[in-house]
Amino acid sequence: MNFFNFFRGPDINQGITEYKDTAGAILLDVRTPQEYAQGHIPNSKNVPLQSIERIQNIVTGKETPVFVHCQSGARSRQAAGLLTQMGYTNVKNIGGIASYTGKVER
Repeated sequence: MNFFNFFRGPDINQGITEYKDTAGAILLDVRTPQEYAQGHIPNSKNVPLQSIERIQNIVTGKETPVFVHCQSGARSRQAAGLLTQMGYTNVKNIGGIASYTGKVER
């Protein structure tokens, strides 16, 4: 690993591949509803960071794999920490949709 790789965040494209390969996984978008409406990754669920406790209505099993993303990776990092505090045991921050190269729905 070189010095600059240390500062690079998660690779959302790699994270999406891992999400698709994980049975029963949830793709969680923690951006605002307005950001989500402007374009989101297909099959993602929108639960904004500021109301992350609503995740309990979508993901009932605490061991369910949850792949979290936002715009840049900052909110998803926060959300992943909060989800872990809430007892979710299989949470992964995959970064920001700004770096995503796949299909986006509107």
